[in-house]
Amino acid sequence: MALKGNLRDFTITQLLNLINLAKKTGSLVIEGPGEVARITFREGKLAFAQIGMEDSTLAAVLQRNNKISAGQCRILKERATNMSDKELGLLLINAGYVSQADIITSLQQYFLSIVRRIFTWVEGFFRFEADDLPPEGKISVRIDLDNLIIEGSRQIREWEQLQSEIPSLDMALKFNERPGTNLRKLNLSVEEWRVVSYVNPKNSIRQIGKTTKMNDLEIRRVVFGLLQAGLIEIIRPAATPVAPSPRMFPTQNREEQKGLLKRLINRIRGL
Repeated sequence: MALKGNLRDFTITQLLNLINLAKKTGSLVIEGPGEVARITFREGKLAFAQIGMEDSTLAAVLQRNNKISAGQCRILKERATNMSDKELGLLLINAGYVSQADIITSLQQYFLSIVRRIFTWVEGFFRFEADDLPPEGKISVRIDLDNLIIEGSRQIREWEQLQSEIPSLDMALKFNERPGTNLRKLNLSVEEWRVVSYVNPKNSIRQIGKTTKMNDLEIRRVVFGLLQAGLIEIIRPAATPVAPSPRMFPTQNREEQKGLLKRLINRIRGL
């Protein structure tokens, strides 16, 4: 199957659907905005995924999934530098640190997370390299694409709606002078607290997203929710934008959240 082209002509879900229906084996290489993703398939099923320079070693994946601690991950990287993921996985299973199910589940979740991250890539190029398999020593899985394709289609529809509501991330945010919600009854998520902490006419939405480590979809989703609640509004950024200050970085501590909420109310009253 000769498959290559521009992401403007094919969405990621359309490409996955083609690979799924044709039950192809090989790697889909996507050159997106600033990153390159490689998604590998066996007979139409997701087998492996990696993106950019992100650490995709087994130790790093297990740590992300809270199967091993940061200290254990560091020790493994220092002492098992010459081990492949397959060898390391067998060692960890035999030593009783993790089970085979822990390893497979962690890898599946990580590979799926990579595919979900590229669903909204609309700029770049792709090519399918037939019969290209995961790197030697890596552990592969088998994941049906049907549910992933449905999920991707929903995410693309959401992305299109959010792009319509928030067409540019280079705009800034400010608190609404007359919020459409009772501030004292706010029950914000951790992500919403993060964004609220950096609301300032000098900070663009893009800056806030970068500082809070949210991708374009995630920051648009949070900002849209705050807009719908009547808490903030979109404005043109100030002439001299500045990086968000970490002083008000959010917390899950209820007392600190109350303090942040009090400062938030005072800021809105002072507008």
